[in-house]
Amino acid sequence: MRVGIIRDAIYLEHITDDYHPENPRRLKSIYAMLDEMDQAGLVYVPARPATWDELALNHDRGYIETICGTKGKVQTRLDPDTVASAKSYEAACKAAGGFLELIDAAMSGRIDNGFALVRPPGHHAESGRSMGFCIFNNIAVGARYLEKKYGLSRILIVDFDLHHGNGTQHSFYGDKTVLYISTHQYPYYPGTGWYDEVGRGDGRGYTVNIPFSYGMNDADYLHAFKEIVDPVGRLFRPEIVLVSAGFDIHGRDPLGGMAVTERGFAGMTKTLMGIAADCCGGKTLFALEGGYDITALTNSVRTVIMEMKGTPVYVAEDGGDASAGGRQAVSTVKEAIKSYWKL
Repeated sequence: MRVGIIRDAIYLEHITDDYHPENPRRLKSIYAMLDEMDQAGLVYVPARPATWDELALNHDRGYIETICGTKGKVQTRLDPDTVASAKSYEAACKAAGGFLELIDAAMSGRIDNGFALVRPPGHHAESGRSMGFCIFNNIAVGARYLEKKYGLSRILIVDFDLHHGNGTQHSFYGDKTVLYISTHQYPYYPGTGWYDEVGRGDGRGYTVNIPFSYGMNDADYLHAFKEIVDPVGRLFRPEIVLVSAGFDIHGRDPLGGMAVTERGFAGMTKTLMGIAADCCGGKTLFALEGGYDITALTNSVRTVIMEMKGTPVYVAEDGGDASAGGRQAVSTVKEAIKSYWKL
């Protein structure tokens, strides 16, 4: 398998506070791991900045102008959690543009699947507002780009970050061309993502939320992927699978309350690749979101890339019943299924 990789030094120039969990050390560790990895099958795709017109596929132009205005400033606080520094605008444009380049590489057949190892992350960013470490919504811009440039009308976005992707959900809440499925810890930041958030108008039924309680582990997540993500994703018959890959559900993560391990990430990746293989020629594109324990993040990203290369580190779990301690996960999945299928 040819795995496209987006990496660029500019992403390290998005400087946050010294104590900030979303900091350049995250990518420095991942890039060092990449350098030590067997390079067979890896295709490094050069990143580029997204244009204003491309960003405006999902974001208000006034908001883009506001972020552009942070250029050269030592620090601008965009919200209580989100910081911009002198080169953050450049990094954010290239994070979105890098994902667009990954899309072009997949659509042209140069790669089979890919991972955009970028920052700042994106899934909390609203059309006109920064949130939760996010400036531009890389996944949402990418989905709109696929619609505009390639005419796609069935785009699956799966988000397994610890936090609900409010920005992504709101971007497509009334849109039946994008199916958004999210697993997340609830109640937790940003406070969205309950069962009854299922879309509106033409988009009703095209948002699926799986709001997990604290402490869910590999078996719990794989149960949700087996019972909901896989069958609903296949029913949609996507033309491409986009993934907001947040590794803050790892058991070691300082911001999280979940207990997922590298084996769980392998299983989820296998499920998503299976959907793509059967529906859209294997086109599966990941974009990095959260993950704040450096070792856990790096090892988990490596696990996902190895799975994408076809050289898995683990024999992925079969996604059967949740663990003995996971009765809450079974109940959550049942509630999510009821909320979805009653539509």
